[in-house]
Amino acid sequence: MPSPRIRIADGVTAGGDGTFLLIAGPDSIESEDHALRMATALGEIARARGLALVYKSSFDKANRTSASSFRGVGLAEGLRILDRVKRETGLPVTTDFHTPEQAAEVARVVDLLQVPAMLSRQTDMLVAAARTGRAVNIKKGQFLAPWDALHAVSKVREAGNANVMITERGATFGYNNLVVDFRALPRLRSEGVPVCFDATHSVQLPGGQGAASGGERGFAAPLARAAVAVGVDALFFEVHDDPEHALCDGPSQIPLASFPAILDGLVALDGAARKHPTPLL
Repeated sequence: MPSPRIRIADGVTAGGDGTFLLIAGPDSIESEDHALRMATALGEIARARGLALVYKSSFDKANRTSASSFRGVGLAEGLRILDRVKRETGLPVTTDFHTPEQAAEVARVVDLLQVPAMLSRQTDMLVAAARTGRAVNIKKGQFLAPWDALHAVSKVREAGNANVMITERGATFGYNNLVVDFRALPRLRSEGVPVCFDATHSVQLPGGQGAASGGERGFAAPLARAAVAVGVDALFFEVHDDPEHALCDGPSQIPLASFPAILDGLVALDGAARKHPTPLL
């Protein structure tokens, strides 16, 4: 059974019985020029495959492993750049916010507010996001069971906002590792919430490089295929034109040149999965 459809922007939705929504972009805003180039390229890739795209990039990486790591361009500059991306490409945009006080300011630019995984239980964050009236994407904390994450969804809805979805991105598995329990996807969807699968954060190795996180990007596409086969409403990828020199999370970002072929396989699988859905017994 399809999950409810939520509205993100004019003509852009998640849920229902249509093809998955694509959320993609570099992990961090590195420069204005880079953001515009990446958004333009990703927009062309998505349109060629009939996919709606929400462009994603972060203005602040507030939970970096080391205090000396690159954090981002900051709130004001990041929103200015995202606003230009939105105006010049016509794409809806999304980014994380990190304090309840930022929610209203970020919502003046973005179409989809992302609640970071590490803050996904914080009531003040969830209520602040809900009250902006923007669609809300809750990144499920790596420390939460699926049924516990549903309380976060309820907090947004109880604050008056029904346009909410949840993103699965793996669960902590020992030290410096994550594992995806694919049972979570149908469990969450069966509770009437659109589900996004975050393929690139799911292959992170948190703190796996000592002062930085590692990643196994080679597993991102296979995990995305499994998620599409199980059934999801959106897919989330961090994509970079030069991951080896990315300023943040390079080991888990997908090379831009590889992305079209990955999407072609996913679109084909998604069509088959929707034609032959597998119900929970």
